[in-house]
Amino acid sequence: MNTRVSAAVLMALAMAACSRTQAPAETTAAAAPPPAPPPAEIVIPGEGITPESLTSTADGHVIIGSVGARTIWRAAPAAATAEAWIQPGTDGMQGVFGVFADDSTGTLYACSGSFGAPPAAGSPPPPPSTLHTFDLATGAPKGKYPLPDAGGFCNDIAVDAAGNVYITDTSNMLVDRLAKGGTKLETWAGKDGSLGAKGGVLDGIAVLGDRVVVNALVASKLYAVPIGADGVAGKAVEIKTDRTVERPDGMRSFGGTDLLVAEGGGQGRLSRVTITGDTGKVSTLKEGFPDGPVAVTVVGTTAYVLEGQLALMMNPPKPGETPPPAKPYKATAVEVGKP
Repeated sequence: MNTRVSAAVLMALAMAACSRTQAPAETTAAAAPPPAPPPAEIVIPGEGITPESLTSTADGHVIIGSVGARTIWRAAPAAATAEAWIQPGTDGMQGVFGVFADDSTGTLYACSGSFGAPPAAGSPPPPPSTLHTFDLATGAPKGKYPLPDAGGFCNDIAVDAAGNVYITDTSNMLVDRLAKGGTKLETWAGKDGSLGAKGGVLDGIAVLGDRVVVNALVASKLYAVPIGADGVAGKAVEIKTDRTVERPDGMRSFGGTDLLVAEGGGQGRLSRVTITGDTGKVSTLKEGFPDGPVAVTVVGTTAYVLEGQLALMMNPPKPGETPPPAKPYKATAVEVGKP
């Protein structure tokens, strides 16, 4: 793995002109300190955290959502360790799935919901899955928006150039939309079954130009939905790729035509998908994420791939079994260059 280290910028020496009546003069400007190199890993300290998504801000903060600890973590620019930032239960926040930082409005979006076995008989039902908004600078709550369809599961988030917000409803195989300035989420695409049947696990989402692109984790497919001039969803189409994108999870747009995708299949991969029309060319950027890649974000020319260790949460040791050695939760740097 290569890490990028920028050289210090040295300013030129300014020299005064000499004459028979004026002594030579010389001034120097202090060299600007070099920017800190990106860390090879960002560690989320603690146990039972189960991170599921991450995002980044224009100034280099990396923000991580936690299912197990029901916390949102944040790593300062170039920091190798994240710190707990938005605490469990803030404004009713439950387990945190997708997170998305929108610098243009100073908003952090977060998908919140419960995960695991249904409540015991007689117990109150869990809170509905909800899209939360927080101040991107302070973490203060700004609002929350329950999903519109029964049994909805808010998984991940994207924002288009006009400020409209889109989320994947995983269990219902739908895309919901919060129009800019709107007060509630509305079902936007997928009611006709065009994003696949239930059980396909609609997961990652990104905006490329005038289309919303989503993936189905279990079905291992990508779909694109045009955004009409009036904001209405067009007809969804499947993106046919030159190789299967295996168990795609979190993904982010990378330039105007490309996606970076965390693939959970095989040994785990970070891949780049270049989309032309309704076809995609897939390039593997790095393979070998044994603890399950679940999300990706980009800071400068460095991508960070988050491993969730979800298998440990979903298949805990049985009584009497020795638990496996604890591993640190982390996001690993991969140099990806510019789009």
